[in-house]
Amino acid sequence: MGSPNNKPARIFSPHNNTSPPCTRTHQIGALLLIATTFFLTRLFDQAFPTCPPSSLNNDHSSPNVVHVSDGGSLSWPQRGYGSHLSLKIYVYEEDEIDGLKELLRGRDGKISADACLKGQWGTQVKIHGLLLGSRFRTRKKEEADLFFVPAYVKCVRMMGGLNDKEINHTYVKVLSQMPYFRRSGGRDHIFVFPSGAGAHLFRSWATYINRSIILTPEADRTDKKDTSAFNTWKDIIIPGNVEDGMTKRRVAMVQPLPLSKRKYLANYLGRAQGKVGRLKLIELAKQYPDKLESPELKFSGPGKFGRKEYFQHLRNAKFCLAPRGESSWTLRFYESFFVECVPVILSDQAEFPFQNVIDYTQISIKWPSTRIGLELLEYLESIPDENIEQMIAAGRQIRCLWVYAPEFESCSAMQGIMWELQRKVRQFHQSAETFWLHNRTIVDRRLVEFSSWVPPMPLP
Repeated sequence: MGSPNNKPARIFSPHNNTSPPCTRTHQIGALLLIATTFFLTRLFDQAFPTCPPSSLNNDHSSPNVVHVSDGGSLSWPQRGYGSHLSLKIYVYEEDEIDGLKELLRGRDGKISADACLKGQWGTQVKIHGLLLGSRFRTRKKEEADLFFVPAYVKCVRMMGGLNDKEINHTYVKVLSQMPYFRRSGGRDHIFVFPSGAGAHLFRSWATYINRSIILTPEADRTDKKDTSAFNTWKDIIIPGNVEDGMTKRRVAMVQPLPLSKRKYLANYLGRAQGKVGRLKLIELAKQYPDKLESPELKFSGPGKFGRKEYFQHLRNAKFCLAPRGESSWTLRFYESFFVECVPVILSDQAEFPFQNVIDYTQISIKWPSTRIGLELLEYLESIPDENIEQMIAAGRQIRCLWVYAPEFESCSAMQGIMWELQRKVRQFHQSAETFWLHNRTIVDRRLVEFSSWVPPMPLP
């Protein structure tokens, strides 16, 4: 045995001994080669300049770019979203699960989708319809990334189709028949709650869908509830449902007025509802009627505004004031963009959609609701028209993201929602009632395989 110190000869040592010596001629040649390479590199750089960073940001061919109004574009950041949309969403059919039809049509099945299309709850119908025709829809549950549960419960409740107790009972019955909901604990299931009440329309939401993805314009209902149903890490804020007649390009029922022809500095078109901020604005309008318009809006009778008359008033001011009502969000914020009036947010808890791509300081003003008064009017009056025009122009660029348009439109609310949904996709699904074995078989607590789960099932 050889000693540890008896190291074998290096196999490359003879090669080192035969290397030719480095002469002065070799050194001069190397320097000339370096100089020639540097010169040619500079020459090619000048002949073929690289694209500046700004041109890369305007690359409209990029798959994560949304083309907005007037030739502009917005791009969703690739980090966390991916480079392009590649979702597969399963939409439950209304006859597929016992009880789902009741959540869509009421206990008697007499409420139509068209009857639920208008008003604040219209987004439930629009999102459902757009997903049914979407290229991202799949009819195979086993390949779906996400599952959409359609329901028009706000409309159904308002039209007497179901009461609160019936809504709660029906939701629980529906969920207990969904094996995929149980598999993930609802984490890959999507629900739309389009009104100020949010998910509180389903009284037991905190027990059954507190892990699910909720699409809602409302992020705060702590004024009447102990807790908000909105979670900024899993849920998605969606735009309110603006009147269809105002969102059509170049054929809107009411066109914006030039700033020079607007009669008022600001307006507030809404009811008091006993809310402090709204009452302050109504009183302020009485004190300064030449600056602030705030007519009394009636539910019915000859004094009731039609939709066209409402927007004709809304366009007649430079600033549209959007105070808190029964809840923190307000449709008036979204409506103001279509009459090109700068929205002034007077709702401290309000949340807004697509904050990863929209800088709201460029298109709106947020003012403390505790400082509503003459100080607010004086501040608005101090803003030069040039700045107002800039904010209006910026708002004109992105307002297409408030429109629930078909998928072929280059910019729409659904485009934004799909990008946000893609960020929620999980590779793996589990819940407190889901288990797995060494051979990757998914089982329940009784060790029954997932494919054999039979409804109704205990919910996680």
